[in-house]
Amino acid sequence: MTKPLYVFDLDETLIFGDSAMIWNEFMVEKSIASAPDFIAEDRRLMALYAKGELDMAQYLAFAMAPLAKMPIEQVNALMDECVETRILATQFSQAKSLIAELLNDGIDMMIISASATFIVEAVARRFGIPTALGIDLVEKNGCYTSEIKGTPSFRQGKVIRLQQWLESQGENFSEIHFYTDSINDLPLCEYADRIYLVNPCPRLSAHAKNNTDWAVLKWQV
Repeated sequence: MTKPLYVFDLDETLIFGDSAMIWNEFMVEKSIASAPDFIAEDRRLMALYAKGELDMAQYLAFAMAPLAKMPIEQVNALMDECVETRILATQFSQAKSLIAELLNDGIDMMIISASATFIVEAVARRFGIPTALGIDLVEKNGCYTSEIKGTPSFRQGKVIRLQQWLESQGENFSEIHFYTDSINDLPLCEYADRIYLVNPCPRLSAHAKNNTDWAVLKWQV
């Protein structure tokens, strides 16, 4: 009996947008992030991510600075509010239908994202996806820090984190189906068995031309 595993990138794959950018805009609206150039700097760094050139440690030092003294429970409550009021509306309709179908059929699935774990877990809970892997952050004095704990789920790190998770499950999956939009996920594309590119970036689209079994999907909200 086959037992597939469906693995989803989050940003620009399940949703139209980037969850961390939406969260950062939410923090500005709530006056949590007040630096005048906060949004401009966020966009500059995310443009580097889109090109596959982002320094993740630098990004986290910037993005987590407004939360340095906020208790984890308060951050998580605000994140849940952000998901409800901002992120849910950006979910691709095809993603929503696919998730519902997989849940109905009892098929295992997970999100693995280069966003911070507290963001990824909040979105996954609301989408009904039971497993979520993000970049784990060291906690200190009841607050999140920008320091990465373990291997970050970013580029090749996504493969490592997925392999670690598979080893912890103690069961074998017949196939890994992976959905993504980003060139940063090329290592996981090369590791998985079946690849689905959701509105892929130009660099990932170029790789699809040499991998004719990779499906290219056009999803909409």
